[in-house]
Amino acid sequence: MSDAPHLLTQDQDGILIVTLNRPDKLNALSAQTMALFEQALLRFRDTPELRVMLIRATGRYFCSGADLKSGGNPDYPRTPSGIRENHRLNLNGMQRIYDEMEHIEKPIVSAIHATCVGGGLEMALSCDFRLAAKSAAFSFPEGLFGVLPASNGVSRLTRMCGPHWARWLIMGNQKADADRALIMGLVHDVLPDEGFDEAALDFCRHLTKQNAEQMGAAKIAIELAAEVGPSMGRHVERMANSALMLNPAYLEGMERYMKGVGGKKD
Repeated sequence: MSDAPHLLTQDQDGILIVTLNRPDKLNALSAQTMALFEQALLRFRDTPELRVMLIRATGRYFCSGADLKSGGNPDYPRTPSGIRENHRLNLNGMQRIYDEMEHIEKPIVSAIHATCVGGGLEMALSCDFRLAAKSAAFSFPEGLFGVLPASNGVSRLTRMCGPHWARWLIMGNQKADADRALIMGLVHDVLPDEGFDEAALDFCRHLTKQNAEQMGAAKIAIELAAEVGPSMGRHVERMANSALMLNPAYLEGMERYMKGVGGKKD
């Protein structure tokens, strides 16, 4: 297993399936994993036929976080400014890769079948959708070492779940099972363990059928609306629709709708 690639990819029905493949190392994120993941991510970004990206994993962990036992930096900086720059530029490119995941105007889904912690949870937070199996669990173990999650764990978790739950996971160093993660807003849905992989694929197949222009505009608009007040948020909506409503697909869709059930009157 040690000679197997740390990441597998497969194209299926417009879905790029990316599988973390280090079950013997609990899918710890190695330099090879992140390099292969970035290659896959950029191919997804630049290939129109690929509509959705699905991230999943093999073995008894979804991901145990960054690989702390290999690929370490012997010249790790020993000044505050050096550490800040190391977080931004190094760490196997995590910050750069996770930012790109947010910026790509296509949906990215994580299917978390088991324990997901540290850098693996930060990867999941960077996705548009998170599906959890009943056996999934989530935590940030960085508190055990007296530090914070370094690649979006604080910022994205707080924006997504609010300071209330960010304190629970980060300050309190608590774990969340799948049901609590759903309550927190950390995941979108909790599905049975049996048939989980196929259920996640079914969701991705559903996404491939959605209008690509609408999905891309929605991704940007939602991010902007989260950062501005209601009045400016409405400007974002208007700006996005001013382009979308000129799309022939919108006009054709409205015509079909008006001719169908949506156009019937009582």
